Amino acid sequence: MTGLSVTDVKVGETRESVLVADLRRTRIVQYAGASGDFNPLHTDERFAVETAGYPGVFAHGMLTMGMTGRVLTDWVGAEALLRYGVRFKAQVWPGDTLTATATVESVEETGAGPVAHFTLRTVNQNGVEVVTGTAAARLEP
Repeated sequence: MTGLSVTDVKVGETRESVLVADLRRTRIVQYAGASGDFNPLHTDERFAVETAGYPGVFAHGMLTMGMTGRVLTDWVGAEALLRYGVRFKAQVWPGDTLTATATVESVEETGAGPVAHFTLRTVNQNGVEVVTGTAAARLEP
């Protein structure tokens, strides 16, 4: 296994990452194509405004979740992740800049080795939380 050692991770330690600066509609549409989720709330401005009553199209929650996960995978590696879950708190709009923070909440010794538990928070350029979550990652002894 390659990854972080239990001595590399300290309770209270944080990592912050700018996930996207000025989210473009193109990226939202690309995600729609990659995911197969063509809900018009995310791709059709006229539908989003006139039919659904939103100010415009907005990003898929799962796009935001995927981008948020990068703060973890850049830190501990994708292969180390054991669990990852989020709560969607606010919509993400074209033009938003998103910044994610991961914080080590605890490190525990399990039968399979050490595991770090994280909290996650992604905010937009105005400091509004758009995603919160938790994760767990395997560490090397």
